[in-house]
Amino acid sequence: MFQKMPIHGKKTIKAISVFIVLFFLVFFPVKIQSWGFKAHKDINFAAVFTLRGELFHFYKKYINDITEKAVNPDKRRYAVAQEGGRHYLDADHYEKALPFDTIPHNWDQAVKKFTKDTLLEYGILPWYLKQFKSKLTEAFEQKNVYQIIKLSADMGHYCADLHVPLHSTINYNGQFTNQRGIHSLFESRMYELYRNNYDFITNKAKYIENLDSAIWYRFSQSFAAKDSVFLFEKVVSKKLPDKFVLKTKGKNTTKVYHKEFCNYYNMLLNGMIERRIRASIEFVGSMWLTCWIDAGQPDLSNLDYTEPDKTEDTPKKEIDKLMKKGKIKGRTDD
Repeated sequence: MFQKMPIHGKKTIKAISVFIVLFFLVFFPVKIQSWGFKAHKDINFAAVFTLRGELFHFYKKYINDITEKAVNPDKRRYAVAQEGGRHYLDADHYEKALPFDTIPHNWDQAVKKFTKDTLLEYGILPWYLKQFKSKLTEAFEQKNVYQIIKLSADMGHYCADLHVPLHSTINYNGQFTNQRGIHSLFESRMYELYRNNYDFITNKAKYIENLDSAIWYRFSQSFAAKDSVFLFEKVVSKKLPDKFVLKTKGKNTTKVYHKEFCNYYNMLLNGMIERRIRASIEFVGSMWLTCWIDAGQPDLSNLDYTEPDKTEDTPKKEIDKLMKKGKIKGRTDD
Protein backbone atom coordinates (compact mmCIF):
# COMPACT_ATOMS: atom_id res chain seq x y z
CA MET A 1 0.00 0.00 0.00
CA PHE A 2 0.98 3.62 -0.38
CA GLN A 3 1.93 4.08 3.26
CA LYS A 4 4.74 1.54 2.89
CA MET A 5 6.41 3.18 -0.08
CA PRO A 6 10.08 4.08 0.52
CA ILE A 7 10.95 7.70 1.26
CA HIS A 8 13.80 9.33 -0.62
CA GLY A 9 16.98 9.73 1.40
CA LYS A 10 18.84 13.02 1.80
CA LYS A 11 21.20 12.26 -1.08
CA THR A 12 18.29 11.52 -3.41
CA ILE A 13 16.45 14.69 -2.40
CA LYS A 14 19.62 16.73 -2.93
CA ALA A 15 20.14 15.18 -6.38
CA ILE A 16 16.53 15.87 -7.32
CA SER A 17 16.85 19.49 -6.14
CA VAL A 18 19.94 20.04 -8.28
CA PHE A 19 18.24 18.40 -11.27
CA ILE A 20 15.18 20.65 -10.96
CA VAL A 21 17.26 23.83 -10.76
CA LEU A 22 19.42 22.85 -13.75
CA PHE A 23 16.36 21.86 -15.78
CA PHE A 24 14.68 25.20 -15.12
CA LEU A 25 17.76 27.20 -16.10
CA VAL A 26 18.50 25.25 -19.28
CA PHE A 27 15.09 24.45 -20.71
CA PHE A 28 12.97 27.32 -19.40
CA PRO A 29 14.90 30.57 -19.90
CA VAL A 30 13.13 33.55 -18.40
CA LYS A 31 11.03 35.55 -20.84
CA ILE A 32 7.86 37.58 -20.76
CA GLN A 33 4.85 35.31 -21.00
CA SER A 34 1.51 35.02 -19.31
CA TRP A 35 1.15 32.95 -16.13
CA GLY A 36 -0.28 30.19 -18.27
CA PHE A 37 2.77 29.86 -20.47
CA LYS A 38 5.49 29.99 -17.84
CA ALA A 39 4.56 29.31 -14.25
CA HIS A 40 2.19 26.49 -15.17
CA LYS A 41 5.02 24.57 -16.80
CA ASP A 42 7.27 25.12 -13.80
CA ILE A 43 4.55 24.01 -11.40
CA ASN A 44 3.73 20.80 -13.26
CA PHE A 45 7.40 19.91 -13.57
CA ALA A 46 8.17 20.48 -9.90
CA ALA A 47 4.99 18.69 -8.79
CA VAL A 48 6.35 15.42 -10.21
CA PHE A 49 9.09 15.53 -7.55
CA THR A 50 6.55 15.67 -4.73
CA LEU A 51 5.61 12.06 -5.54
CA ARG A 52 7.17 8.84 -4.25
CA GLY A 53 7.63 5.24 -5.29
CA GLU A 54 6.05 3.88 -8.44
CA LEU A 55 3.88 6.97 -8.92
CA PHE A 56 7.01 9.13 -9.04
CA HIS A 57 8.68 6.82 -11.56
CA PHE A 58 5.57 6.84 -13.76
CA TYR A 59 5.24 10.64 -13.79
CA LYS A 60 8.97 11.17 -14.22
CA LYS A 61 8.85 8.97 -17.33
CA TYR A 62 6.33 11.38 -18.88
CA ILE A 63 7.57 14.57 -17.25
CA ASN A 64 8.23 16.35 -20.55
CA ASP A 65 4.67 15.74 -21.75
CA ILE A 66 3.17 16.79 -18.43
CA THR A 67 5.28 19.95 -18.46
CA GLU A 68 4.55 20.97 -22.05
CA LYS A 69 0.84 20.13 -21.85
CA ALA A 70 0.46 22.35 -18.78
CA VAL A 71 -0.47 25.25 -21.07
CA ASN A 72 -3.20 23.38 -22.97
CA PRO A 73 -6.12 24.78 -20.94
CA ASP A 74 -4.99 28.34 -21.74
CA LYS A 75 -4.61 27.42 -25.40
CA ARG A 76 -8.14 26.05 -25.46
CA ARG A 77 -9.43 29.50 -24.52
CA TYR A 78 -8.78 30.46 -28.15
CA ALA A 79 -11.02 27.66 -29.41
CA VAL A 80 -13.59 26.88 -26.70
CA ALA A 81 -15.82 29.63 -25.36
CA GLN A 82 -16.66 27.69 -22.19
CA GLU A 83 -13.01 27.21 -21.24
CA GLY A 84 -12.40 30.65 -19.76
CA GLY A 85 -14.76 30.28 -16.80
CA ARG A 86 -12.95 27.13 -15.69
CA HIS A 87 -9.92 29.23 -14.70
CA TYR A 88 -11.47 31.58 -12.13
CA LEU A 89 -14.33 32.41 -9.81
CA ASP A 90 -15.31 36.04 -9.29
CA ALA A 91 -16.19 35.36 -5.67
CA ASP A 92 -16.77 39.03 -4.82
CA HIS A 93 -19.72 39.08 -7.20
CA TYR A 94 -21.48 37.03 -4.53
CA GLU A 95 -19.85 38.17 -1.27
CA LYS A 96 -17.22 40.71 -0.27
CA ALA A 97 -15.43 39.07 2.65
CA LEU A 98 -14.54 35.72 4.15
CA PRO A 99 -15.85 33.28 5.18
CA PHE A 100 -17.66 32.03 2.10
CA ASP A 101 -21.09 31.62 3.67
CA THR A 102 -23.06 32.79 0.63
CA ILE A 103 -21.54 30.59 -2.10
CA PRO A 104 -22.61 26.93 -1.77
CA HIS A 105 -19.73 24.48 -2.15
CA ASN A 106 -22.07 21.98 -3.72
CA TRP A 107 -22.60 22.58 -7.46
CA ASP A 108 -26.27 21.63 -7.57
CA GLN A 109 -27.04 23.88 -4.61
CA ALA A 110 -25.12 26.73 -6.24
CA VAL A 111 -27.08 26.29 -9.47
CA LYS A 112 -30.35 26.30 -7.55
CA LYS A 113 -29.36 29.47 -5.71
CA PHE A 114 -27.75 31.52 -8.51
CA THR A 115 -28.67 29.71 -11.80
CA LYS A 116 -26.21 27.93 -14.06
CA ASP A 117 -25.88 30.88 -16.46
CA THR A 118 -24.79 33.17 -13.62
CA LEU A 119 -22.22 30.68 -12.37
CA LEU A 120 -20.78 30.21 -15.84
CA GLU A 121 -20.57 33.97 -16.33
CA TYR A 122 -18.61 34.60 -13.12
CA GLY A 123 -16.47 31.46 -13.15
CA ILE A 124 -16.68 27.88 -11.90
CA LEU A 125 -13.08 26.96 -11.00
CA PRO A 126 -13.55 25.28 -7.56
CA TRP A 127 -16.55 23.25 -8.73
CA TYR A 128 -14.91 22.33 -12.03
CA LEU A 129 -11.72 21.16 -10.32
CA LYS A 130 -13.70 18.81 -8.08
CA GLN A 131 -15.46 17.40 -11.15
CA PHE A 132 -12.14 17.11 -12.96
CA LYS A 133 -10.76 14.97 -10.15
CA SER A 134 -13.27 12.27 -11.06
CA LYS A 135 -12.02 12.23 -14.65
CA LEU A 136 -8.40 11.61 -13.66
CA THR A 137 -9.42 8.95 -11.13
CA GLU A 138 -11.33 7.16 -13.90
CA ALA A 139 -8.31 7.36 -16.22
CA PHE A 140 -6.20 5.66 -13.53
CA GLU A 141 -8.86 2.97 -13.10
CA GLN A 142 -8.80 2.31 -16.85
CA LYS A 143 -4.99 2.45 -16.95
CA ASN A 144 -5.25 4.78 -19.94
CA VAL A 145 -1.80 6.35 -20.09
CA TYR A 146 -2.69 9.00 -22.66
CA GLN A 147 -5.66 10.19 -20.60
CA ILE A 148 -3.66 10.09 -17.36
CA ILE A 149 -0.97 12.34 -18.83
CA LYS A 150 -3.40 14.68 -20.56
CA LEU A 151 -5.69 15.04 -17.54
CA SER A 152 -2.79 15.30 -15.08
CA ALA A 153 -1.36 18.20 -17.07
CA ASP A 154 -4.76 19.92 -17.20
CA MET A 155 -5.37 19.31 -13.51
CA GLY A 156 -2.03 20.93 -12.69
CA HIS A 157 -3.14 24.02 -14.58
CA TYR A 158 -6.48 24.36 -12.80
CA CYS A 159 -4.91 23.66 -9.39
CA ALA A 160 -2.39 26.42 -10.01
CA ASP A 161 -5.11 28.87 -11.07
CA LEU A 162 -6.84 28.14 -7.77
CA HIS A 163 -3.85 29.75 -6.01
CA VAL A 164 -3.85 33.04 -7.95
CA PRO A 165 -5.46 35.94 -6.03
CA LEU A 166 -6.51 37.72 -9.22
CA HIS A 167 -8.47 34.63 -10.28
CA SER A 168 -10.80 35.17 -7.33
CA THR A 169 -12.13 38.64 -8.10
CA ILE A 170 -14.30 40.43 -10.62
CA ASN A 171 -11.66 43.20 -10.55
CA TYR A 172 -9.17 40.73 -12.08
CA ASN A 173 -7.23 43.38 -14.00
CA GLY A 174 -7.78 46.38 -11.75
CA GLN A 175 -10.28 47.75 -14.25
CA PHE A 176 -12.55 49.03 -11.48
CA THR A 177 -9.83 50.62 -9.33
CA ASN A 178 -7.73 52.47 -11.92
CA GLN A 179 -5.10 49.70 -11.77
CA ARG A 180 -5.48 48.27 -15.25
CA GLY A 181 -2.50 46.09 -16.09
CA ILE A 182 -2.09 44.59 -12.60
CA HIS A 183 -2.86 41.14 -13.99
CA SER A 184 0.22 41.11 -16.20
CA LEU A 185 2.26 42.72 -13.42
CA PHE A 186 1.44 40.07 -10.83
CA GLU A 187 1.35 36.98 -13.04
CA SER A 188 3.92 37.79 -15.72
CA ARG A 189 6.32 40.65 -15.06
CA MET A 190 7.01 39.73 -11.43
CA TYR A 191 7.47 36.08 -12.29
CA GLU A 192 9.83 37.00 -15.11
CA LEU A 193 12.03 39.07 -12.82
CA TYR A 194 12.18 36.93 -9.67
CA ARG A 195 11.51 33.36 -10.74
CA ASN A 196 15.16 32.29 -10.60
CA ASN A 197 15.20 33.17 -6.90
CA TYR A 198 12.25 30.91 -6.05
CA ASP A 199 12.57 27.62 -4.20
CA PHE A 200 10.55 25.01 -6.10
CA ILE A 201 11.27 22.18 -3.63
CA THR A 202 8.21 21.63 -1.45
CA ASN A 203 6.75 19.06 0.92
CA LYS A 204 5.89 15.64 -0.44
CA ALA A 205 2.41 15.03 -1.81
CA LYS A 206 -0.20 13.84 0.70
CA TYR A 207 -3.52 12.09 0.29
CA ILE A 208 -6.39 14.61 0.48
CA GLU A 209 -9.03 13.28 2.88
CA ASN A 210 -11.65 15.97 2.24
CA LEU A 211 -11.34 17.25 -1.31
CA ASP A 212 -14.16 19.78 -1.06
CA SER A 213 -12.66 21.44 2.03
CA ALA A 214 -9.16 21.42 0.54
CA ILE A 215 -10.24 23.13 -2.68
CA TRP A 216 -12.31 25.84 -1.03
CA TYR A 217 -9.70 26.44 1.68
CA ARG A 218 -7.00 27.12 -0.90
CA PHE A 219 -9.33 29.29 -2.95
CA SER A 220 -10.24 31.26 0.17
CA GLN A 221 -6.52 31.91 0.73
CA SER A 222 -6.29 33.40 -2.75
CA PHE A 223 -9.38 35.51 -2.09
CA ALA A 224 -7.89 36.79 1.17
CA ALA A 225 -4.60 37.69 -0.54
CA LYS A 226 -6.17 39.79 -3.31
CA ASP A 227 -6.56 42.85 -1.07
CA SER A 228 -2.79 43.04 -0.53
CA VAL A 229 -2.18 42.61 -4.26
CA PHE A 230 -4.25 45.72 -5.01
CA LEU A 231 -3.24 47.76 -1.94
CA PHE A 232 0.51 47.40 -2.45
CA GLU A 233 0.22 48.31 -6.14
CA LYS A 234 -1.53 51.52 -5.07
CA VAL A 235 1.24 52.27 -2.57
CA VAL A 236 3.98 51.79 -5.16
CA SER A 237 2.09 53.75 -7.83
CA LYS A 238 1.79 56.70 -5.46
CA LYS A 239 5.54 56.72 -4.86
CA LEU A 240 6.53 55.85 -8.45
CA PRO A 241 3.81 57.21 -10.75
CA ASP A 242 5.97 56.82 -13.88
CA LYS A 243 5.87 53.05 -13.69
CA PHE A 244 6.17 51.94 -17.30
CA VAL A 245 9.03 51.59 -19.76
CA LEU A 246 9.06 50.45 -23.38
CA LYS A 247 10.64 47.09 -24.13
CA THR A 248 11.46 45.94 -27.64
CA LYS A 249 11.64 42.30 -28.62
CA GLY A 250 12.12 41.60 -32.29
CA LYS A 251 9.60 43.70 -34.18
CA ASN A 252 7.36 44.17 -31.17
CA THR A 253 7.54 47.00 -28.65
CA THR A 254 5.51 46.64 -25.48
CA LYS A 255 4.94 48.68 -22.34
CA VAL A 256 6.12 46.94 -19.15
CA TYR A 257 6.51 47.88 -15.49
CA HIS A 258 10.07 49.08 -14.86
CA LYS A 259 12.32 47.23 -12.44
CA GLU A 260 12.37 49.88 -9.73
CA PHE A 261 8.57 49.68 -9.52
CA CYS A 262 8.67 45.88 -9.45
CA ASN A 263 11.41 45.76 -6.82
CA TYR A 264 9.40 47.93 -4.47
CA TYR A 265 6.22 45.95 -5.17
CA ASN A 266 8.09 42.69 -4.60
CA MET A 267 9.37 43.93 -1.26
CA LEU A 268 5.84 44.79 -0.12
CA LEU A 269 4.43 41.46 -1.29
CA ASN A 270 7.10 39.83 0.90
CA GLY A 271 7.31 36.54 -1.01
CA MET A 272 3.60 36.13 -1.75
CA ILE A 273 4.07 34.95 -5.34
CA GLU A 274 6.66 32.36 -4.35
CA ARG A 275 4.41 31.12 -1.54
CA ARG A 276 1.47 30.74 -3.93
CA ILE A 277 3.70 28.89 -6.43
CA ARG A 278 4.99 26.51 -3.76
CA ALA A 279 1.48 25.88 -2.47
CA SER A 280 0.40 25.13 -6.03
CA ILE A 281 3.19 22.61 -6.54
CA GLU A 282 2.34 20.69 -3.37
CA PHE A 283 -1.38 20.71 -4.15
CA VAL A 284 -0.91 19.48 -7.72
CA GLY A 285 1.15 16.52 -6.54
CA SER A 286 -1.37 15.76 -3.80
CA MET A 287 -4.23 15.82 -6.29
CA TRP A 288 -2.44 13.37 -8.60
CA LEU A 289 -1.69 11.11 -5.64
CA THR A 290 -5.27 11.26 -4.38
CA CYS A 291 -6.68 10.30 -7.78
CA TRP A 292 -4.32 7.33 -8.01
CA ILE A 293 -5.12 6.09 -4.49
CA ASP A 294 -8.88 6.50 -5.03
CA ALA A 295 -8.52 4.46 -8.22
CA GLY A 296 -7.16 1.59 -6.14
CA GLN A 297 -3.43 2.28 -6.62
CA PRO A 298 -3.24 0.47 -10.00
CA ASP A 299 0.09 -0.93 -11.14
CA LEU A 300 1.55 1.58 -13.61
CA SER A 301 4.85 -0.14 -14.30
CA ASN A 302 4.03 -1.91 -17.57
CA LEU A 303 1.51 0.35 -19.26
CA ASP A 304 1.80 1.34 -22.93
CA TYR A 305 1.26 4.85 -24.26
CA THR A 306 -1.48 4.72 -26.91
CA GLU A 307 -2.29 7.66 -29.16
CA PRO A 308 -5.97 8.70 -29.00
CA ASP A 309 -8.52 8.94 -31.75
CA LYS A 310 -7.66 12.03 -33.82
CA THR A 311 -11.21 13.32 -33.44
CA GLU A 312 -10.97 13.41 -29.64
CA ASP A 313 -9.52 16.89 -29.20
CA THR A 314 -9.45 20.16 -31.05
CA PRO A 315 -6.56 19.74 -33.52
CA LYS A 316 -3.33 21.40 -32.38
CA LYS A 317 -2.88 23.16 -35.74
CA GLU A 318 -6.34 24.70 -35.44
CA ILE A 319 -5.61 26.04 -31.95
CA ASP A 320 -2.20 27.37 -33.03
CA LYS A 321 -3.88 29.20 -35.90
CA LEU A 322 -6.45 30.74 -33.56
CA MET A 323 -3.71 31.76 -31.12
CA LYS A 324 -1.87 33.65 -33.85
CA LYS A 325 -5.01 35.69 -34.40
CA GLY A 326 -4.88 36.54 -30.70
CA LYS A 327 -8.60 36.34 -30.09
CA ILE A 328 -9.54 34.57 -26.86
CA LYS A 329 -13.14 33.38 -26.72
CA GLY A 330 -14.87 34.81 -23.69
CA ARG A 331 -13.26 37.06 -21.08
CA THR A 332 -9.65 38.16 -21.51
CA ASP A 333 -7.20 39.39 -18.88
CA ASP A 334 -6.86 42.80 -20.51
